Amino acid sequence: MKKAIRFVKDWALPLAMAMGTLLYLLFAFTPALEEISESMGVLMNTILPLFMFLVLFVTFCKVDFHRLRPVAWHLHITIANVVLIAVLMAVMLIGGPGSMSPSAKVLLEATFMCVAAPTATAAAVVTQKLGGDLEQMTAFTFISNFLTALLVPVCFPLIEADAGISFLTMSSKILYQVSALLVGPMLLAYLVKHYAHRLHRLITGVRDLSFYLWSCSLMIVTGTTVKNIVHARASVALLMAIAFTALLTCGVQFAIGRKLGRRSCHAQEAGQALGQKNTAFAIWMSITFLNPLSSVGPGCYILWQNAVNSIEIWQHERNHSKAELN
Repeated sequence: MKKAIRFVKDWALPLAMAMGTLLYLLFAFTPALEEISESMGVLMNTILPLFMFLVLFVTFCKVDFHRLRPVAWHLHITIANVVLIAVLMAVMLIGGPGSMSPSAKVLLEATFMCVAAPTATAAAVVTQKLGGDLEQMTAFTFISNFLTALLVPVCFPLIEADAGISFLTMSSKILYQVSALLVGPMLLAYLVKHYAHRLHRLITGVRDLSFYLWSCSLMIVTGTTVKNIVHARASVALLMAIAFTALLTCGVQFAIGRKLGRRSCHAQEAGQALGQKNTAFAIWMSITFLNPLSSVGPGCYILWQNAVNSIEIWQHERNHSKAELN
């Protein structure tokens, strides 16, 4: 029994992704469950924001708000992110938007979204699980999301000339999403921490609560991702190209982040900051402002980044167990 519990704890993320995939395929391709499938889809879309709110709320309850300040590696990762975005923009704009095939343009847009997406709100959850600095990771999450709100409205009109939306309108939409996703849970956590001490002790007393809440939300997001891939109107070759490019982009960003973070002894935090992306937010931006097919890129990215997270967590838990034995 203990081995089974340990297995679930170590591999919670891949188990959540596998469960999300299997449940979607079961409901989608079983005729008897077709009507239930539609209702379940609506229900999952409704409760997902609630799960994400709870994940951040529980995480922020453990944050020391006095330690939320910029540090050196924040600047290094920000510069690296801007440089990667600039390189992709240059590739897409060389020769003009009409110089490439529709498939190539979709592939580049999908890759761009895997880079331009802000740091995932759940990056703080993984960082805490891996023993990293929660406050530094939380502070950078805010920096990254507001940076996206400034950069994306400049880039999107150049990529999609037919977007037909102004800088201010696009920025306000993105800032609204950022505020609802980040500021709300943080304000509530601050109030609970300072004015509801009994509730705060109850929440923080449950070990890894935010991690398991996030695993539940990951199951829902994975099911939605598989749905989008299955119903994508594109050739198998293009879908495979997007998936491979997302894998390559994921590996490169994690590697660059960890290398830059080693300079200040924060490789773990910097790797998560650059490598773990808010893919749900990226999918929303892709569908809203770009070719909707480009959303497959961040959809695949979520699978790759959580595969990386699963390996890191497994290694961390294994090293922790060895240390306890010694």
